[in-house]
Amino acid sequence: QVQLVESGGGLAQPGDSLRLSCAASGHTLMLRVMGWFRQAPGKEREFVAAIKWNDDSTYYGDSAKGRFTISRDNAKNTGYLQMNRLKPEDAAVYYCAARTYYSVPSDDTRVNAYDSWGQGTQVTVSS
Repeated sequence: QVQLVESGGGLAQPGDSLRLSCAASGHTLMLRVMGWFRQAPGKEREFVAAIKWNDDSTYYGDSAKGRFTISRDNAKNTGYLQMNRLKPEDAAVYYCAARTYYSVPSDDTRVNAYDSWGQGTQVTVSS
């Protein structure tokens, strides 16, 4: 099992930047993909970005392209989501998630591809 803890959320103004962190513990040698999802009140959980743990592949949802950057530090078992030029519509609870080598085969952009989830960190964007 892999445990995940997000941090870095908070209040931002439109145009600001935030960096979210996701610290993994437990069976970290099993990490395959780390992803970020977000969920605003009354809306479905939305794919934001994902990165493979052992190669350079990254994936971005349409809302993140050109503004957000996903990265990782394998030695620290930590992933990051750099969010730039924040918009009010970016406000949501952001969840870190992990695919492991125990996860069922699936598209890395889908919620059901991930078998470990963090508790979420709130991002608020307001003038």
